[in-house]
Amino acid sequence: MNRLSTQKLTLAYEGTPIIRHLDLVIPDGQITALIGPNGCGKSTLLRGLARLLKPSVGQVYLDGTSIFKLPSKQVAQQLGILSQGSVAPEGFTVRTLVAQGRYPYQNWLQQWSTEDDRLVESALAITGMTELAERSLDTLSGGQRQRAWIAMALAQNTEILLLDEPTTYLDLAHQIEILNLLYELNREGGRTIVMVLHELNQACRYADYLVAIREGRIFAHGHPTQVMTEAMVREVFGLDCCIVPDPVTGTPMCVPSWGKLCKRSGVISL
Repeated sequence: MNRLSTQKLTLAYEGTPIIRHLDLVIPDGQITALIGPNGCGKSTLLRGLARLLKPSVGQVYLDGTSIFKLPSKQVAQQLGILSQGSVAPEGFTVRTLVAQGRYPYQNWLQQWSTEDDRLVESALAITGMTELAERSLDTLSGGQRQRAWIAMALAQNTEILLLDEPTTYLDLAHQIEILNLLYELNREGGRTIVMVLHELNQACRYADYLVAIREGRIFAHGHPTQVMTEAMVREVFGLDCCIVPDPVTGTPMCVPSWGKLCKRSGVISL
């Protein structure tokens, strides 16, 4: 049994369905990338998987049990989530934020421990934030703040990580650094990672499994070589392209056709 899955899942905002009757099984121990155009429902789906948004219809299952029937702390000990646009209380330092990742393990019988300290320090080191640990989040660049939030998710030390656009605000070098980090966490630690990515070629390089979403439904899913096709890019993104092998990894690489956008995009061809 796969640990995380959905059945007939419908997610809505103010009564308007965004995700519709979606059946999805997240492969254990692999990296899954959710791809699709803006507004297709990627982030909404991630929020549903994380129990941040209650289904209108259907279920999200964690280890075979409806995730909404499980205690919040039990879920938080198994699912780490990095939401888009997360905001910390004013005056929080990096270390204070990262330490919040240990909250699910605290109770009146078990207070802060040396293991908590170890995991916080490890998360700071892995994300390159040790030297900035005492800095206020308000004084950091957007990229540094993003790494601090990722460190908090790592400190939570869960077997499943859900990340909504983890490379947001990062320049290309830091994007690759974070994606390499997540890849190592998966390959060396066996963590299941689900992340929303906009950059298709990065998704193909780093993910074992792609889920292409169009208008709240799964258009295609599977290995990048199965999903990343010229037809998929045209139908999902409204873009004519060529798919060629990445010269470094051999994974599919999307090269947009020169000046040829599908009519649905509303952009006039050059």
